[in-house]
Amino acid sequence: MEKERIALLIQKLEDSAGAAEFPIVTQLAETRRDPFLILISTVLSLRTKDEVTATATERLFSLASTPETMLELSEEEIRQAIYPVGFYRNKSRQIREICRDLIERFSSRVPDSLEDLLSLKGVGQKTANLVLSLGFEKDAICVDTHVHRISNRLGLVSTKTPEQTESALQNVLPRRYWSRYNTLLVSFGQRVCRPLSPLCSSCPLC
Repeated sequence: MEKERIALLIQKLEDSAGAAEFPIVTQLAETRRDPFLILISTVLSLRTKDEVTATATERLFSLASTPETMLELSEEEIRQAIYPVGFYRNKSRQIREICRDLIERFSSRVPDSLEDLLSLKGVGQKTANLVLSLGFEKDAICVDTHVHRISNRLGLVSTKTPEQTESALQNVLPRRYWSRYNTLLVSFGQRVCRPLSPLCSSCPLC
């Protein structure tokens, strides 16, 4: 795909987006670029609506904002703070395991390599790339359902899985757009290019 068309797509996405519509993890990164808070927020955001994640992160981080202080909370206290995020029982255990791992293996610091991030309990490719991008300002393409769906609809890629989409996007998308791409497409996917009944008549890209 021509570089000019990609640049135009990104510009139209930028023009149609508003800061208030960006995902809560992105908003957090813009105010507090703390890799630990971004990691935990991303874990909470999985399978959870953004407004629920926003409330849960605010409650949890008012109680603890470092691996050490988080481990001082019981699993039940974390569970109560993050309810009703998706899989909140599992996530309360996962958060404690991640914190313990960070303290024991990484001197309480969130690692800044993909390999080390993926070694943390329950951290997958999507979460790791988002932490690298938002927490460390490294070039990384975070592919979720919105990015996978819209990239295929736009014809940027022709893929079956998010993993294939990430690899394909790395070949067609200039690196300067990698980190911003997820934020723009998640916002766009929630507002316009929905999984069902997309608002094609009001799409600025059509």
